[in-house]
Amino acid sequence: MTKTKSPLVYFLITVAAIALLTFLGPEEKSLGSNVRIVYLHGAWVMTAEVAFIAAALAGLLGLVLRREIFHAWSAALGRTGIIFWLTYLPLSLFAMQANWNGLFLAEPRFRLAIIFAVTGVLLQIGLWLFNISWLTSFANILYIITLRVVFASAQNIMHPPPSPIFSSGLWNVIAFFIGLNILAWVAGYFLTRWFLLFGEA
Repeated sequence: MTKTKSPLVYFLITVAAIALLTFLGPEEKSLGSNVRIVYLHGAWVMTAEVAFIAAALAGLLGLVLRREIFHAWSAALGRTGIIFWLTYLPLSLFAMQANWNGLFLAEPRFRLAIIFAVTGVLLQIGLWLFNISWLTSFANILYIITLRVVFASAQNIMHPPPSPIFSSGLWNVIAFFIGLNILAWVAGYFLTRWFLLFGEA
């Protein structure tokens, strides 16, 4: 496989397109142009969760059907999810600093995000070292279930429900955010494909 056909190249190209699109995103009345980093931060964490959910579903199929291909996809998607989760954290810090002139590190959901980042990295490293397909699938299922249960009961301070974007009624903002999410999912797909090739090497 040539370098230009590597999924990692397409991942980087997609990330560059996401950065450009974010720079051109619509401004908001109170936050101005700084709201663009909030859009990106939201799309990034949603992509991480989509990857975790997909990893769990692929793992479930692997366990039920006993097909290695689904275990391989579960492993690759789990690694993609943790990459997006890790890189969402600095985006979150940047959003705090740019929009609220300070870092609220004690914010409950951010503190939980750090905990799940550390445990997620250690988990993925451990799964890679053990290299047991059924264990990887089972762990990915358990990880996203635990994450969702914990965050469902977490206190909302800087992340008030429902989503400020989807409840804003501003269709240009909503359409932009959906487009940003789709591009982030495409980037996640290319990164997952690269992890699949890496696992076959």
